[in-house]
Amino acid sequence: MRLSHPFFQFPLIFDVARLQDEVAALPSEAWTAHPDRVPGNSAARLISAGGEETDSVHGQMLPTRWLEAMPYLRQALAGFGVVWSRSRLMRLAPGAGVPEHADINYHWHNRVRLHIPIFTWPEVRFHCDGQSVHMAAGEAWIFDNWRRHHVENGASAARIHLVADTSGTAAFWRVARGQAPPRAQWRTVAWDPAAAPQLLTEGDQRAPVMPAAEVQMLVDDLRGELAITTNTPEARARAARFSALLEDFVFDWRQLCALHGAGGRGRQDFLRLAHAVHAAARPLADGLVMRTNDASALLVLEKRVLQHLVADEVPPQTSRLSGEG
Repeated sequence: MRLSHPFFQFPLIFDVARLQDEVAALPSEAWTAHPDRVPGNSAARLISAGGEETDSVHGQMLPTRWLEAMPYLRQALAGFGVVWSRSRLMRLAPGAGVPEHADINYHWHNRVRLHIPIFTWPEVRFHCDGQSVHMAAGEAWIFDNWRRHHVENGASAARIHLVADTSGTAAFWRVARGQAPPRAQWRTVAWDPAAAPQLLTEGDQRAPVMPAAEVQMLVDDLRGELAITTNTPEARARAARFSALLEDFVFDWRQLCALHGAGGRGRQDFLRLAHAVHAAARPLADGLVMRTNDASALLVLEKRVLQHLVADEVPPQTSRLSGEG
């Protein structure tokens, strides 16, 4: 989700000792390798599709057995009053890092990632769009993952953050973007053994066919971010053709939705259109990037739009560029 600043901090402090005790009690089998096999990165899944050992962002999100055994962490998540998507503990080994990237996938268009550091050290730095912060243990942060960002663990011990994905309620965003009071007035979220927190988790968000209004929104956003790496007449002409191609695609997609609806009828017509726009975009895309993060415009088109137009159907993929900080 695109934000007005690289970082926002909530005026909240969590019980670090209790969080650390719950995390330290996890067995070694809870930890799994990074989805992209980034060295030094591992995770314990807390909310996942079906509550299973998967990194998929599709399906009914449910607590895993690891989260069920962590009552304070469940209380902390439930206290935000939002619906949570895929959520994990992310562990970064000493001296390891998360390579610079931007989160361009469809999953991130309307979601933000909450970070609550649990084990961390001053040498751990989070960088986003030229700014750098140390997120201290027990704090709560969000950041603009559309901008380029990376993480460095310069400490001699592992860093572990809770990372939890959400689109957020109005109240969540009022607090996140509001003027924080002095730190001495921040609320401490104490452990309540009598609490019975209601943890809200996302249902399956997939539709048989993406509605025309959402396609319009995603394409308008992409076209508004379109930029060229070299300002030449030829590059400007290609950018204009690329933008016009996407505008035409939205008109044709809307007509197919008018003909077939979005319930899955006429599936092959939708697929032919998606593959046709992908093929037409490829020769136009050289040197076309996103203004905010320099991501390839073709890659953004593929990963934010085309791969999600028709359920369970994806066009050819390139680099994943997934965000796992």
